[in-house]
Amino acid sequence: MGNFKDELEMFGLKQVMHYLDSDPQTNVRKVVGWLQKIDRNEKHNISYKIIDGAMADPNSNWNRLISSFYTDVDEGFRKKSFENMLINFMGSKRLGQVSEQYDCNVPWAILMDPTSACNLHCTGCWAAEYGRSLNLSYEQMDDVIRQGKELGSYMYILAGGEPLVRKKDIIRLCEKHSDCTFLAFTNGTLIDEAFADDVLRVKNFVPAISIEGYEEETDFRRGKGTYQAVLKAMKILREKKLPFGASLCYTRKNAEQIGSDEYFDFLIDQGCKFAWIFTYIPVGAGASTDLIATAEQRKYMYDQIRKFRETKPIFTMDFWNDGEYVNGCIAGGKSYLHINANGDVEPCAFIQYSDSNIKEKTLLEALRSPLFMEYRRNQPFNHNQLRPCPLLDNPERLVEMVKRCGAKSTDLVHPEGVDSLTAKCADAAKDWAEVSDRIWASSSARERCEEREKEEREKKERIASRQKARQRA
Repeated sequence: MGNFKDELEMFGLKQVMHYLDSDPQTNVRKVVGWLQKIDRNEKHNISYKIIDGAMADPNSNWNRLISSFYTDVDEGFRKKSFENMLINFMGSKRLGQVSEQYDCNVPWAILMDPTSACNLHCTGCWAAEYGRSLNLSYEQMDDVIRQGKELGSYMYILAGGEPLVRKKDIIRLCEKHSDCTFLAFTNGTLIDEAFADDVLRVKNFVPAISIEGYEEETDFRRGKGTYQAVLKAMKILREKKLPFGASLCYTRKNAEQIGSDEYFDFLIDQGCKFAWIFTYIPVGAGASTDLIATAEQRKYMYDQIRKFRETKPIFTMDFWNDGEYVNGCIAGGKSYLHINANGDVEPCAFIQYSDSNIKEKTLLEALRSPLFMEYRRNQPFNHNQLRPCPLLDNPERLVEMVKRCGAKSTDLVHPEGVDSLTAKCADAAKDWAEVSDRIWASSSARERCEEREKEEREKKERIASRQKARQRA
């Protein structure tokens, strides 16, 4: 940790932990006020206001969610999670410094695929074609984390394949990098008592379990028996007081069920503390377009998730419909990047093109590569931030970027040209444009986003001006 640990101690971490444990209902608000005072960049003002307002009302869904961490989560795990959250918070200062110094995006989260191997063969999953041949070694993943921490990144997300095929190495990474938070997108079927005990010991690993609805829908996509295995995994985690969430992919087949009140109540009853929401993307040569959600289904999810944020004690993040909160697309190192099991550094798990590999370049070199600089120069990809994605929402933008920088497909089995990939999304993009433009025109978020875009442009101009001054000097 070095300087970060010194800073945290200087801000009275032990006193903060004592405040929270002695009276969370009262002192969460005190801690929020403390964080707001030391956040000189004012990067999280909206979050502070939301949490402060929620905790002021004992009956609010957010109050119930935060309070549940004191009844449902192991005390040691909770304390360690809070300590690492503060480390992440302090690391954001370093991210900004590196970003300005090198005029490139620097992510707060890094997504890695430890392996292409998986014990399932899910419909619509590109990884299912890769087999078990691709793996990042423990040493390679350890080096990525070391480099990431030097840049200020303390959040590491694991995918695949099925990341828990590499259970032992994941636990080793958690042990070595105890100041980091690890999250995994997992099918859940490999979570057992022994692994849960390891997680309880290291206290910095959180699973997001993929589930596609109830038994029929989950087993349709993931294979017979998967649903019951998922429920068993959730039961193990719940009984050991370990936090976990759900990873939900809505398609044309299951959107109405995934987004229903009843389904979210079911997830809460199972013990889920959060839900990451994705929409189906036809990635991979031959991927079906029949599962792409309709524009009406996407609007349904938009409306439902916003309603749930006012009514249900579960944290939700919709990676396609929440662009208004994060100034559009978060990929390309703006908030995260993806490293596949072959070491290719990609802007996004769904944008499988690259001009860098961690076996040949450092993380910083990859972030300054032509492809990542294309992302930096072009974000946000649309003034309507309900259309954030350069693939699903603005496919012509992805074509332009990939062709300008000469990035290559990273699909080792069936490399797919960018024109072929984006053609599969063209109709969906057109349909969603018509629906989302109507929502955006009447949304109060539009004015906030326009102001934020202006601030981002001015910030980039200031950075460019300082860099030119340093070059002249």
